[in-house]
Amino acid sequence: MAHILIVEARFYDELNDNLVAGAQAAIEAAGHTHETVTVPGALEVPGAIALAAESDRYNAFVALGVIIRGETYHFEVVSNESARGLMDLTLAGVAIGNGILTVEDEQQAWVRARPADKDKGGEAAKAALAMLALRTRFSD
Repeated sequence: MAHILIVEARFYDELNDNLVAGAQAAIEAAGHTHETVTVPGALEVPGAIALAAESDRYNAFVALGVIIRGETYHFEVVSNESARGLMDLTLAGVAIGNGILTVEDEQQAWVRARPADKDKGGEAAKAALAMLALRTRFSD
């Protein structure tokens, strides 16, 4: 049984509730346990995962959050840098499922966040478990 850490950037409460519910359901359906921690925004997600990965308490990680395009360049910075941080950790061998939504508007976010629709939280959890399985396979 694996223990998974869900790291959520809680900026849009209701959207995040849906992402987290999807991730938790997928992890539990696979027979694993989970904890959730909250960080202020998407830029903090990779740092939180890096800190938690050093603890050896978790087998894999699910990154969740919502970034909605605004009127400034900030959207690109947050989207690109959070993704880059997660990819750097992945390439270092950390099993991560990236469920940080980068969307144009709130309507797109809802379709992707709801477990009854695209269930990106659940998909991110399944990706984390798939990466964990690969890491386990290649380390044996």
